[in-house]
Amino acid sequence: MKVFLADDEIVVREGIRESFPWDETPYTLVGEAPDGEMALPMIRDTNPDIVITDIRMPFMDGLELCRMLRLQMPWIGIIVLSGYDEFEYARKCIHLGVREYLLKPINAAELRTVLDKVSAQLLEERKATFHAASLRARMESGGKFLKEKLIGSLFVEEAAEEDAGNVLKQLGTMGCPVPAPYYAVLDAAFSPTGTGQEAASALAETSGGIVHVSAGKHGTRLLVLGDTAEDAEEQAYVFATSLVRELERSGCTGICVGIGEIVAEPEKILQSYKSARHVRHLLVQRSQEQAAILGVREMGEVTDDRHVSSIISDAKLYILNNYSNPNLMLQDVAEAVNMSKSRFSTVFSQQNGQTFTDFLISLRLGKAKELLRGTDQKSSQIARDVGYNDAHYFSYIFKKVTGMTPSEYRSRYQNQPE
Repeated sequence: MKVFLADDEIVVREGIRESFPWDETPYTLVGEAPDGEMALPMIRDTNPDIVITDIRMPFMDGLELCRMLRLQMPWIGIIVLSGYDEFEYARKCIHLGVREYLLKPINAAELRTVLDKVSAQLLEERKATFHAASLRARMESGGKFLKEKLIGSLFVEEAAEEDAGNVLKQLGTMGCPVPAPYYAVLDAAFSPTGTGQEAASALAETSGGIVHVSAGKHGTRLLVLGDTAEDAEEQAYVFATSLVRELERSGCTGICVGIGEIVAEPEKILQSYKSARHVRHLLVQRSQEQAAILGVREMGEVTDDRHVSSIISDAKLYILNNYSNPNLMLQDVAEAVNMSKSRFSTVFSQQNGQTFTDFLISLRLGKAKELLRGTDQKSSQIARDVGYNDAHYFSYIFKKVTGMTPSEYRSRYQNQPE
């Protein structure tokens, strides 16, 4: 189980990070952030199972972070940290999908107990959802089968596009509120198809009616709903990322997910599907073994690797010029190269071989090593120079990556190349 921590108090983050025996448990701390605004893109990037968040934080507090996670990644288990005077805030979290509360200050034993409880809940829910989806897929020949057939009819090339509106109305009468302002289609291929289709159906059921699934010859097709074009695009990329993860968990291989163009009319859903299918075909040609996701806006980039390289080069240059800014986020770089956060995260990871967060950490630590080897600056000053306001967190990250503290590294490598 991957765990992410959001808390504006350095002492709290440091205490959880250092005092909890992560290496001796089935949990891994994959990231931390001092506020919800910084945490949200990092959570999308690291895709944790559990998020531990303080309630009161600057910029975006814990309540807003819980609300965003409930909307975008409802499968994440949330644990809230609160103080004695924050009961009213904690009470509001009941409606935001929060699993457990921890009263500050906390110790390692309390945290382990709560993590075990939430982990057991998540595993049981995944098991139940998977088996329920599997059972319905085998046994139901009525409502669900008809719904999937109707959803699938939106993706049939021979079907008249003008029938799409009628299909959505039929789905509405069956209690499936599909009509929405905007739509995006995902076309996913994987093997074995049966296992993957069950996993995709189970995951779609957790979306709260945002994603609807229909089995395909090589995998599955999914209709994603959005209130705005940006919302549809964001939901599509977030779900695609989670789908890949669930398919990998289910033992699937050859995973490719194409994301179609965003459309505003039911009659254009087929058009979105065609573009998603075309992108997926291009992905299959490029990557037979490695899981991959791509959207239609990158379709031209697939056929012109020089354009992809140019975008990634521009992004890296922007990061290189701004890595010392402690507030630098994926969103800033995405805007600089004119991409949405989710799309940029996917393209950057695929083309660069590592996530944005890993790349930024690697760059910052590389610069820190240069300063440790070639200057007599204090470690705390070097931390600030490479983008870390918290010298303790800098030392933690440095040791986690290099196996040495900054002072140990300096003693070994000062005035010599690494």
